Amino acid sequence: MLLFYLFLLLTSCSLSAQETQHKNDSLSFSFPLTSLPRSPRASPSFYSSFISQTKKASTLKSSSFSSSPYNYGSGFKYSMILLVSLPIGTPPQTQQMILDTGSQLSWIQCHKKVPRKPPPSSVFDPSLSSSFSVLPCNHPLCKPRIPDFTLPTSCDQNRLCHYSYFYADGTLAEGNLVREKITFSRSQSTPPLILGCAEESSDARGILGMNLGRLSFASQAKLTKFSYCVPTRQVRPGFTPTGSFYLGENPNSGGFRYISLLTFSQSQRMPNLDPLAYTVAMQGIRIGNQKLNIPISAFRPDPSGAGQTMIDSGSEFTYLVDEAYNKVREEVVRLVGPRLKKGYVYGGVSDMCFNGNAIEIGRLIGNMVFEFDKGVEIVVEKERVLADVGGGVHCVGIGRSEMLGGAASNIIGNFHQQNIWVEFDLANRRVGFGKADCSRSV
Repeated sequence: MLLFYLFLLLTSCSLSAQETQHKNDSLSFSFPLTSLPRSPRASPSFYSSFISQTKKASTLKSSSFSSSPYNYGSGFKYSMILLVSLPIGTPPQTQQMILDTGSQLSWIQCHKKVPRKPPPSSVFDPSLSSSFSVLPCNHPLCKPRIPDFTLPTSCDQNRLCHYSYFYADGTLAEGNLVREKITFSRSQSTPPLILGCAEESSDARGILGMNLGRLSFASQAKLTKFSYCVPTRQVRPGFTPTGSFYLGENPNSGGFRYISLLTFSQSQRMPNLDPLAYTVAMQGIRIGNQKLNIPISAFRPDPSGAGQTMIDSGSEFTYLVDEAYNKVREEVVRLVGPRLKKGYVYGGVSDMCFNGNAIEIGRLIGNMVFEFDKGVEIVVEKERVLADVGGGVHCVGIGRSEMLGGAASNIIGNFHQQNIWVEFDLANRRVGFGKADCSRSV
């Protein structure tokens, strides 16, 4: 019998690991993890996954994901950002990280060498880990113009590789690049991965970068697939629903429906294109029974690269280019126009907001459906069309991407990924969806 020893016991709850036997006799674990509210300093409507700089990337070869040595299940609690807790280091220390399929570099909060007793549980102390090492200035990653990695790096006063990571919403992470393991059990760990060790940041949690870049966690750990299930936001007092996060095989994947990822050759790399994002071919949007008159071209990159459609766990809302957003708003106004909160724009990006009974307004709007190729759909039921943004105001969970700054894109955010499994099958370059009650998925 194979025994896995969980090194980290959460202080707020007991772990109940569940073994799941798959068709290929591999093992997967799933257990609930704690979460914290998102930082009040973050943008109220957009926790960006994308760096505020032009991205340049080399072609990712699917052979990078030829074998996946891990089958690991975990959970996250929904708090507008998707939080997972991973055991990092030797022996492992629990680190809360924002699950982000839209960015590359993973980074953790590192303990500064100043008196701090006891150190905060959210902070990693490198001195306690035997597998921790730093990247010196002469490391190849510290040189400029590294293909598909545009992170600004420099030498600090200790001749270590220093980085500053700015996100489009103003989030900052700054520190040194290091190598460290993710230690799942006594017998299972990743090789040392390149991470950011942040000593200055504007959020208390780290980032688990999961895009297609060669330095993302998914690439460095050689995952063939990973998946997550976002629970609904409706909560009763004192209860936060818990979803699931899997590395490796997912026991629920039998019912998933898949769409292919769009890939871009080197000659197709336009200045506003993010070739490392999970780009899909969206076909259209329905509201109720009405198919909106949006040309498919609105969901595809234009000659500059703007307009691609991406699946992003790190963005809360969904964002659409103006050509699509205006058609959605036109239909919402037709259905419930007199109830719109006039002159109100949430977060500077969404002007489809309401006071009053959200359930009643949702029924008037009806289900919203994002259509993809091969007949695959994301159905947003009418009860979840509106997001509670506080102060008695509810908004359609869609914003104008032109208002975010930078190139406009279509981004399917985690608000519209509630109660579905989303699987990123990296070996086969596809994304799968499966309907679920995510609060019962662990």
